[in-house]
Amino acid sequence: MALKQVMEVYELLDDPRVSGDAVAQLFRSRGLTEVTVDCLEGEKGSTDFIRVLLPGSSGKRSGGKAPTLGVIGRVGGIGARPAKVGIVSDADGAVTVVGTMLKLADMRFKGDILKGDVIGATHICPYAPIKPHRPVDFMDSPVNMNRLLQLEVDPMMDAILSVDTTKGNRVINHKGFAISPTVKEGYILKTSEDLLDIMEMVSGRMPAVFPLTTTDITPYENGLYHINSIMQPSVLTDAPMVGVAITTEVPVPGCATGVSHIIDMEVAARFIIEVAKAFGEERVSFYDHGEFRQVVQRYGSMKHLQTLGKG
Repeated sequence: MALKQVMEVYELLDDPRVSGDAVAQLFRSRGLTEVTVDCLEGEKGSTDFIRVLLPGSSGKRSGGKAPTLGVIGRVGGIGARPAKVGIVSDADGAVTVVGTMLKLADMRFKGDILKGDVIGATHICPYAPIKPHRPVDFMDSPVNMNRLLQLEVDPMMDAILSVDTTKGNRVINHKGFAISPTVKEGYILKTSEDLLDIMEMVSGRMPAVFPLTTTDITPYENGLYHINSIMQPSVLTDAPMVGVAITTEVPVPGCATGVSHIIDMEVAARFIIEVAKAFGEERVSFYDHGEFRQVVQRYGSMKHLQTLGKG
C-alpha cells in the first residue's frame, strides 16, 4: 500500500511555497542521497526540475547488470496561481511519481531492496500558465518542453513509464488509470502482456488501454494533434516507453482544482512499484524483441517520427 506516501506528497505539493528543494529534503529524510534539483527559467516563469535515484542491489549504480527503470512525472504545472487557488489536476503525474519513489525509499529502509535501479524525475511549479485547449483547457509549461524532456530522459533508463494526468479528452472514458501500447523508435507496438497482467492484479479490474495516434508520438512543437504530452519522452530515447495515464470518465481540465483522486494515484503508484520489481529482475518485457527486429527489417526505421520532420 502506497496511500500514506501519496497523501503525504499531495499535502506537500498543495502549497504555493513548495519548491524542488522541499521535495529533495523529503527524499533525503527517507535515506535517498542521490537527489538533484535544477531551477529552470523560461519566458513564462520558472520551475524546479528534480531527479532522484533509488539504487538497486544489482543495479548499474553499484556495478551490476540489472536493468534500470525510468519513471517520469509529466507535468505542465502543479498549480495555476494566481488564476487558480490550490493544486490542479495536472499535478497528478508529479504526485504519483514522487509518491512512488517515496514508497520505494521506505521499502528500502526496511530492507526490501529492488534488484535494479529506479530513476524518478519530474518538476515542481506551483505558478504555471493555463493553455487553451479543446475539449477542456490544459496546463502549460513555464519553460520549453524540450528543455525539460532532455533532463527527464536519462541514457541509463532501459525502459520508461511516463505518468501524466490524461483527463482532457473523450476517448478513454475510464476512471482510474490506463496504460498505452509500447512506443519504441517511432513505432507504436502491441500493448505489453506482462504490463497488462500486473495492471489486472494491482487494480483488481480489467485493464484499460488508451488509444494512440501516430502524431501522439511526434514532437509537441510540430503543432499536430497530441492527446497531451504523456508520450513525449519517447521522442528522445531508443528505450521502450509506456504511458501511465491518470484518467476519468468525463473530460476534466488540467487546470481544474479539487478534482484529483488520491486512490487512483495510489493504484497507479502500486502498479509502477510492481513493474519496477519485476523489470529489475527481468521478469517483464515492455515489447517483443524478436518481433521488433522483424518489423524494422521489413519496414525500415521510423525514427524520423521522433523528429520535427519536413517543414
